[in-house]
Amino acid sequence: MASSSTPSSLLADFPLDLGPYESLYKHIHEHPELSLQEKATAELVRSHLSKLPSSPFEIHSDIGGHGLAGVFRNNGGKGRGGGVTVLLRADMDALPVEEKTGLEYASEMVMRDVADGMSKKVMHACGHDMHVTCLLAATERLVRMKDRWKGTLVVLFQPNEERGGGAQAMVDGGLYDRVPVPDVVLGQHVVPRRTGTLSSKVGLVMAGSDNLRIRLYGRGGHASMPHKTIDPVVMAASVVMRLQTIVSREVDPSDMAVVTVGSLQAGQTENIIADFADIKVNVRSINTETRDKVLAAIRRIVKAESDASGAAREPEIAQTSRFPVSINDETVTKRLAASFGEHFGPDFDPAAPRMNFSEDFSALATCRDRPCSFWFFGGTDANLWDDATRRGSVDQDIHINHSPFFAPVIQPTMQRGVDALTLAALTFLR
Repeated sequence: MASSSTPSSLLADFPLDLGPYESLYKHIHEHPELSLQEKATAELVRSHLSKLPSSPFEIHSDIGGHGLAGVFRNNGGKGRGGGVTVLLRADMDALPVEEKTGLEYASEMVMRDVADGMSKKVMHACGHDMHVTCLLAATERLVRMKDRWKGTLVVLFQPNEERGGGAQAMVDGGLYDRVPVPDVVLGQHVVPRRTGTLSSKVGLVMAGSDNLRIRLYGRGGHASMPHKTIDPVVMAASVVMRLQTIVSREVDPSDMAVVTVGSLQAGQTENIIADFADIKVNVRSINTETRDKVLAAIRRIVKAESDASGAAREPEIAQTSRFPVSINDETVTKRLAASFGEHFGPDFDPAAPRMNFSEDFSALATCRDRPCSFWFFGGTDANLWDDATRRGSVDQDIHINHSPFFAPVIQPTMQRGVDALTLAALTFLR
């Protein structure tokens, strides 16, 4: 590759027809799979990688579940290996959400969730279908321009991101016994911002997260005789309301924390007082001290409300998953910002606010003390975004991740995601 070439100039030399990938995206969107059950998606990825020109990839399947990684060792078309190793990551799993987008390719999938054995509607409500498609397209593009870069490319398709266990499971499943340890780990996420835009920042880019499952024990009985029961619904309602005071009354206003009750379930019918209630709680934080304080407050409140209700037995509190905070390496992120800034111009924001999303992506890097960087690309229709911005109604009118109405506009969202991944890889594969 000529020294005067930049990652941006190379993209112009190697355009890629995204028509087939738009069809592929619709297929993946229409056939989502829950966490830990991404078998068909992984097989689709494996098949696609094996059919790339000259089939240059070593493909490693079933890593930490349905995780898959492809390795392309390239020396500018002159042999194998050498140079930097770059890992690009996409997540594959979907969510237990009933889709309400009205799209012609909307999901009607129903799966039995291995977490609780219940059958649930399934939807790609977080954009992982876009992530998979963008990485497959970027991979083809990088293969087609293999004479213009050298190094080793690892493309990783991760299961079980939504429950926070996929990245570590791949590491524990022998990922780096099967693929080279990367020099840099890179990833991206589609978000409810104006399509065509990208953003990132140095340092803390995403909050950490903890998920808890709480069971409150009452004493069941006939709805007409509440005095002979201990009502776990009333107990749970008190817990939910009291949890809302943790952030407002116990966390420093200059700090950040979120406590969300995402699920409350008790009983089966209206004339029976149940004997237990289940609550699922999500916590977000950006530092260890606040995290510990919030988790301790949750435990204190749950026990106190249980005691106050005369509960039949001690409540159960179990942590179901944990996501670390995500830290973008300064050197890597600044190099990416230079490439993104040259190519995307004012559509790229290199100093965006921190996201309160959480990701397990960084485990792929921190497990081997490697640097990583993560960025975001917008998926909201430009006219819809501009109208909502003018009205001051973005929070009300723009559907967000995990909503049953969330569906990125396909273009130019996909083009931006493909360009970003290709640029990011070429920034280091020189």
